[in-house]
Formats: sequence, structure tokens, C-alpha cells
Amino acid sequence: MQQASYAQGAGSPPLLELTIGRFFDQACARHGERPALLARQQGIRWSYAELRQRVDSLACGLLRLGLQPGERVGIWSQNRAEWVLMQFASAKAGLVLVNINPAYRRAELEYALNKTACRALVLSPSFKSSDYVEMMRQLAPELDHCQPGRLQAARAPDLRWVVRIGQQALPGMLPFSALLAEPESGELAALQALGETLQFDEAVNIQFTSGTTGQPKGATLSHRNILNNAWFVGAAMRLSEEDRLCIPVPLYHCFGMVMGTLCCLCHGAAMVLPAEGFDALAVLETVAEERCTALHGVPTMFISLLEHPRFAEFDLSSLRTGIMAGSPCPVEVMKRVLAQLHMAEVTICYGMTETSPVSLQSAVDTPLAQKVGTVGFVHPHVEVKIVDAEGRAVPRGQSGELCVRGYSVMLGYWNDEAISREAIDADGWMHSGDLAEMHEDGSVNIVGRLKDMVIRGGENIYPREIEEFLYRHPKILEVQAVGVPDARYGEELCVWIRLRDGETATAEEIRAFCQGEIAHYKIPRYIEFVDGFPMTVTGKIQKYQMRRQMLEKLGLPDVQTA
Repeated sequence: MQQASYAQGAGSPPLLELTIGRFFDQACARHGERPALLARQQGIRWSYAELRQRVDSLACGLLRLGLQPGERVGIWSQNRAEWVLMQFASAKAGLVLVNINPAYRRAELEYALNKTACRALVLSPSFKSSDYVEMMRQLAPELDHCQPGRLQAARAPDLRWVVRIGQQALPGMLPFSALLAEPESGELAALQALGETLQFDEAVNIQFTSGTTGQPKGATLSHRNILNNAWFVGAAMRLSEEDRLCIPVPLYHCFGMVMGTLCCLCHGAAMVLPAEGFDALAVLETVAEERCTALHGVPTMFISLLEHPRFAEFDLSSLRTGIMAGSPCPVEVMKRVLAQLHMAEVTICYGMTETSPVSLQSAVDTPLAQKVGTVGFVHPHVEVKIVDAEGRAVPRGQSGELCVRGYSVMLGYWNDEAISREAIDADGWMHSGDLAEMHEDGSVNIVGRLKDMVIRGGENIYPREIEEFLYRHPKILEVQAVGVPDARYGEELCVWIRLRDGETATAEEIRAFCQGEIAHYKIPRYIEFVDGFPMTVTGKIQKYQMRRQMLEKLGLPDVQTA
């Protein structure tokens, strides 16, 4: 009888049944004098002992605001040391950290704050083209006339505190530096006592992931979810206190905060932030200067490093391992990563925010063909299976939907019980929406997507969300979005628009409508004005036909990844 597409990870070592706060204290005690956080752009070099002192001060500062365990506090910032402090301080204070994408604009910020009923928001002053303070003032003009902590905003009714990173005091906002005041002994004792009451299976983090409903959903993750995932990701990389991990991926994403900073904490490695956002030259300089041994990134990041005109100037021989994830890696790129970046032990991961995130990962000694042809093997304490439309496991070698079960499955989507039940079935299986095949040896290959998600440079774009937004345009009658191949980003977004009778519009006009309202990577590159859409007899849009027509029109070949 043919073996079913089911695999179960190892049952040892046992899961960590600790809160992040308790584990953080233990790790800082173990690795006190070792380097913990190096934020190059800020000139910060903290040991684990120094990191703990600042995290404890911030945790006490958050509690001083009157925030209660279980309440939500948002973080809207690029990669900075303050982000890392908030990650661990909020966990120690029993708060639920809400990650807000730095690319979000005002409408998306408003939705995230209200969906999670955030009581406080920590924001950066600005980043690239985003003026976070100004967007916040537009959303809550009441800030200009209130004391910090007394915000009563019509469009963000639950929000009380807005904390601006830095020392500058602005109307209605508290400077972040005020939260770092040295705590009194009684406050530290209260923080320690609070930590004893927190449970490892309680929520600690909410990360937004878009879906077919057209609005982002808040994947709610527990201490147990992400602490264990970080532990096993690092174990697969053979990470240790001797390692220095360069983290150019965004901290708001699981890749940065779980597979990056939390993974380093688990194994005593140094967290190295090369820049506030991805900058190829900064990464090359940082790896060379700090002798980084590990590097994370999506394939487009690695391509940018390899193609940088000054690449040959840098000694990158210290690199050993790291993670490539987010989208399939072309074979030739992987060969160059192994040879020119010296990352012989680089690993490939597959995961999703809803599973904390990693479910499958290759080993450091996985052969090249398997590194690019599969996403590795199931993680410890995790089960995966591949099922047909009826939910039955298919034989190995056949494709079906990948499902995941185990400690890593999220608690659910925040305040979305019905949608949570659609994603996680009665037996606890998280349905990924991805088409996969399991080989005879148990390794898994992702072959497609049941959903229409577009992955552009590692960023997930859900067509329904873009369609819903564009429907707001008064000239648009119908709109459909699809992904088309792109050699650099993996995929680019394309929209087909049917205008209302008598209306005319240009692609530039549509993009201008998007500017400042949705994240830059969600703004479609290709815009086609059409009279109709390819449909089935029953009236269902055939997106695969749209995509095929765009390939022919644009002369785009399907990008081969293996």
C-alpha cells in the first residue's frame, strides 16, 4: 500500500513550557556579558545584561501607564533597537504586542488599531516616505488638544496613549525616553510578581495577515507558539552563543521577530540590525565589520547582495548559515549563495504567520538539489499532511493542500471566531491554502497556491484586499487582481479594471489613488482597462486565463525556480 502524505516531527527535545519573559530572564543570566543587540545605524552595542536592564525599565514604564495584562499595545516602526525592547518588555508586562507594518498608511493603521482595540501605540517619527506622526495626527486630530494618556479619538476610540520614539515631546504624545526611566525597587518587584502569574499559553503577539475576506486578519500567537518555534528554527541552523545573526528582514514580520531576534535569544546569539530597512550595502558592510556568521533574507535580498557593484570589496567569509524563505529560490541564486556568500549551511524554511511561522525546514547539510527543490522536513512536535478536496491524505507524490497541526498553530484570528474555524478544522489542522507534494523521504515541495495570494519580494499581497480598496474609486465598476511573474521580485501585481459607462481613466490616476492609502508594495505595477473578464459558464472569474493573457501581452515567461 502506498504511503500517505503525512509526517510527524521528532518528539524530543521537549517543548519549552515557559513564558517569553521568564525565558528572557534566564537567557540574560546565562549570557550576561555576551553581545546581545548590535544596532549599527544607532551605534548601539548592548550585552545581554544591558539588554535586560533596559527591557525591565521599559516593562515597568509600560505598567506605569496603567496598562493591564492582556491589553494590546501597537508598535509601528522600522527596524530599531526600540522595536526589540518593545518585543521583550511587552511580553514581560503581560501585554499583547500588535505588529503594525511600517508600510501601512492611515486607513490600514486605523483598521489595525480598532480591530485589536489597542490601548497604546508606540511609533517611530518617520521612515522613508512615511511620516508616522503626521498620519497619526490626521487619524486622531484630538492629540493636539489633550494630555498624554487622555486621548479620546473619534476614529480610534480605544486608544489612550501615543508614544513617540525619541526624546521630543509633542502635543498629546509621550516621548519613548520617558518610559525608560530607572524603575524603583518596588516596581521591579511588582514586575517580577506579575511574571509569576502569566501563563505560557496566553496571547503575546498579534500579526496581521490579509485574506480572502478583503481585510487583514490578526493572527494571535502565544508565548508557547513563538518561543518554541524560535528555539527549533535556531536548532536546525545549529545556532549558538558564538554566532552573530545579521537581520535585514523586517521585525514586524515573523521572519524578523521570531526567526531573528527571538531565535537569537533562545541560543544566546547576537542580534545584528544592519539598517532600519533593507539596504544591500549596509548588509555587506555589517557582515564584514561584525564578522556575522548567519544571515536571513528572501531571495530578492540575496540577489541584491550578489549583484551589488561593490560586492567584491567585502570579506564575507565569516558567514556559515542563515535562512532563505518567503518565496522559491532559483537554482543559480542558491549556487551563488553557497559559493560567494560562503553560506554552505543555509537552510530553507516554509511557514505562515498562523503557524508561528515555521513548519518545515531543511537541514544545514541538505544537498543543493533538495534545498532548491523542497522546503525541507517537518519540524519537531509538528505534524503535516497533504489532503485532497475531501480532506483525505493523498499518497506521497500527489499534490494537495498542505495542513499543519501542533504547538505552533495560532490561537486564532483576533476577534474573528468564524474565520478562525474556517482556517483551523475541528481536529486542530491549520489549512494553509498552499498546494504541496510530499516525497517518499518525507520532504515537501510547494507546487502552487489554492488561494490567489501574490508574493512580491517576500511580501504577501492578497488580491481581494486590493480589489476591495480599488472598488472605492468612483470610476471603477469592476476590478480583478492577479500576480504575474517577475525575475526580480518573484511576482508583480496586475489589476484588470472595468470602468463605469462614460468614464475614462489612466494607470497613473489609479496609482495616485493608491498612494498614501495602501502600502507601496500593494500598488499594482500593471494596470489594464478591459470591457470584461474571462468567466466560466457559471459566471466565475477565470484568473488563470487573465494571467495567461498578461504573460502573452507582456512577453513574460514563467520564472523557473528549480
